Amino acid sequence: MAITLGPNQYGKAESRVVRVFRDTARHEIRDLNVSTALRGDFEDAHVTGDQSAVLPTDTQKNTAFAFAKQKPLTSIEEYALTLGKHLVHQTPQATGARITVEEYHWERIPVGGTGHDHSFVRGGQGIRNTIVTVEGRGADQRTHVISGIGDLVVAKTTGSEFRGFLKDEYTTLQEADDRILATSLVARWRYAHQDVDWDAAHASIKAILLEQFATIHSLALQQTLYGMGKAVLEQHPEVAEIKFSAPNKHHFLVDLSPFGTDNPGEVFFAADRPYGLIEASVVRDDAPPPGDAWTAVPGFC
Repeated sequence: MAITLGPNQYGKAESRVVRVFRDTARHEIRDLNVSTALRGDFEDAHVTGDQSAVLPTDTQKNTAFAFAKQKPLTSIEEYALTLGKHLVHQTPQATGARITVEEYHWERIPVGGTGHDHSFVRGGQGIRNTIVTVEGRGADQRTHVISGIGDLVVAKTTGSEFRGFLKDEYTTLQEADDRILATSLVARWRYAHQDVDWDAAHASIKAILLEQFATIHSLALQQTLYGMGKAVLEQHPEVAEIKFSAPNKHHFLVDLSPFGTDNPGEVFFAADRPYGLIEASVVRDDAPPPGDAWTAVPGFC
């Protein structure tokens, strides 16, 4: 029996990079969580301990911080593309890289009706993110960009039902024609190319997702997710596919009859677990192949 090294990668996870732009008295802030990983021919590092081909993870961290100053930080996608290509170039044994960036949004604190020049409050409405994959080297190098949003907590208090489902001897769930629908949505979409206004595209896609969630009369969370993805692909030809991971945040009506009180859909128990977990992909039939774009991206079918 032969024993060999299987797939592997290494890098520096979750470097918290905060970039403050002080070009004028009105400051700007970009708050990033950056993870880098290199994959390639690193067998000697694992089997014999020879690190001569390994660019240290500390160097990857330092590069992430340096590039926040030295390179344009116009969008997290452009930043990740620049960083990934550089790390592959610097590491001859590397055949690819994956750069993951989360961005935390800060809003200006209003003072006298106007946002303050240099004071901020952490914003909500989800965490923007991107995953850039660099494959190969030189003229054969290919890059893939997946962008998305996580922890987008949404709810609708009506306009949702769930009935007509399969039943067996263990089914106790009652059919519902009017229920709360809530989820903490994770959505990621893969771009077909890189001729994209990254910031504008992200803002538009987020707005589409929220509008569709609000306006679709939901027969099930699955149907809502498909409608949301379909709308994104229809309005954004640069998007090849979109994937969702959506925990169904159940709200159960509380029985108040022991206290002599009616409860016509007004008081609920919000259960945190267990929860239904719905995952779905919506794809163009002519989408370019993903290559390694989704490799090691957890939480998606």
